[in-house]
Amino acid sequence: MPAQRIPALEAEWASARARVQTLTAEHAWLAGDSDDANGDDEHDPEGSTVAFERARVAALLTDAESHLADLERARARLAAGDYAVCEVCGRDIAPERLDALPATRTCFACASAPRTD
Repeated sequence: MPAQRIPALEAEWASARARVQTLTAEHAWLAGDSDDANGDDEHDPEGSTVAFERARVAALLTDAESHLADLERARARLAAGDYAVCEVCGRDIAPERLDALPATRTCFACASAPRTD
C-alpha cells in the first residue's frame, strides 16, 4: 500500500468526523431552539422555519454519519491489508480513485458496470 493513500484516507476521516460533530451540535441546538419557540414558526416571512432547519440538518447529519461509517470501514480494510483491493473483482483499485474517493470499495470498471440486481 503506497504511503500517500493513508494520509488521504485519514484526512477525509478526520474531516468527516468533524462534520458529524458540528452537525450533531447544530441539530441539538435546533432541537433546544424549537423547545423554546412559541409554536408559530411557520409564519416567519423572513426565513425558514425551525422545523425545516431541523429536518435539513437531520438529513445532512444522516448523510455525514453514513460517509463516516464508510470511511471507518475503509480504515478497517486498510488495517486488514485489503484497502486498495476491489470487493467485486479482486483487482487493485487505482491510486487516483482512492485519492478522489478514499472510502471506495470498488475499482472504476466495477463501479461503472451496469447493475444486475
